[in-house]
Amino acid sequence: MNAADTAWIITATALVLFMTLPGLALFYGGLVRARNVLSVFMHVYAIACLMSVLWFVVGYSIAFGGGDSGIWGGLDKLLLLGVTADSLTGTLPEVLFFAFQMTFAIITPALIVGSYVERIGFGFVLLFSALWMLLCYAPVVHWIWGGGFLSDGGIFGDIGVRDFAGGIVVHETAGLAALILAIFLGKRRNHTTPPHNPGLVMIGAAMLWVGWFGFNGGSQLAADGGAAMALTVTHISAATASLTWALWERLKFGKSSLVGIVTGTIAGLASITPASGFVGPVEALVIGAVAGILCQEAVNLIRNKVVIDDTLDVFAVHGVGGIFGTIMIAVFGAGTWAAQLGSLAIVGVYTTVVTIVLIVVVRAITPLRVDAETETNGLDLAVHGERAYDITS
Repeated sequence: MNAADTAWIITATALVLFMTLPGLALFYGGLVRARNVLSVFMHVYAIACLMSVLWFVVGYSIAFGGGDSGIWGGLDKLLLLGVTADSLTGTLPEVLFFAFQMTFAIITPALIVGSYVERIGFGFVLLFSALWMLLCYAPVVHWIWGGGFLSDGGIFGDIGVRDFAGGIVVHETAGLAALILAIFLGKRRNHTTPPHNPGLVMIGAAMLWVGWFGFNGGSQLAADGGAAMALTVTHISAATASLTWALWERLKFGKSSLVGIVTGTIAGLASITPASGFVGPVEALVIGAVAGILCQEAVNLIRNKVVIDDTLDVFAVHGVGGIFGTIMIAVFGAGTWAAQLGSLAIVGVYTTVVTIVLIVVVRAITPLRVDAETETNGLDLAVHGERAYDITS
């Protein structure tokens, strides 16, 4: 065990949890109508709790168990069996590695929340998120990070896919699931209402930005120069994408918005995530500069051209950003084209099939969408018996 590595990953674990609680909750909560803000908080918080338990019970074993099939890790680490305070993963206590990866298992299904807010049934959220994490997210983790068939020595030869912190594992899977759920749900009845509190959006985005240092820097799994470089390129990409998003907005609409610039931040963060362990500052500048424009145009395409009500643009920002960053690894020569594109395709198809099947199955058990009256009056009071604001907006 290395004490410095351990101390850094303890910190990184806290930072990644901070991304979800409270960062993502505030970011998403500020973007919805006032009558639905508590439902968003509830979705994110409940998912965090449920994923924590499921990751402990079986998710970690599926992802990082000792299975040698290349498909899943098996059940040898069910309930952390055999994992003690003295067990090691590299230079880290394995229980710390478990906790660090648990925070990723928390935030990935929580990202999907942004696609279905203001109209989805709470029971559906819980059951779908649980099954999706276990049947979609955890196996993909094993394929790429757990020594599975997409990693080094797998189907792409000695050099497998390069995904440092989750461009495929987190952002592609969550983005595609979000898009599919939005299609199944259909548009909100009042989908033109602006965000009720852009200030909360900015605060949440700022928390996500800070927490992302743990997300990407922690993925080095060591306190060394690689972690420092990952943190640095993360910041450069986020800052650059924020500026290009705001500039592109100004050129198109004559004004740069607060919600826009912070959405650019998230686009830059998502795009650098897979590449953060493989590129330097100049490459990060390029990735961020393109991401701010690319993801904004993806928002316009999905929202206005294809007309899919992915409420908070999860696919356009996270999905497109993660896919773009994964491809840029090959562009900059840090990975092979076959492995990068092939893995994107394999995971994309798998995620799509699993998500569709789960939606069909879960909606047969519990309603997918709330009734019209509940949606009109807001989910806060109707579903959770609470209200954040005594207003009618």
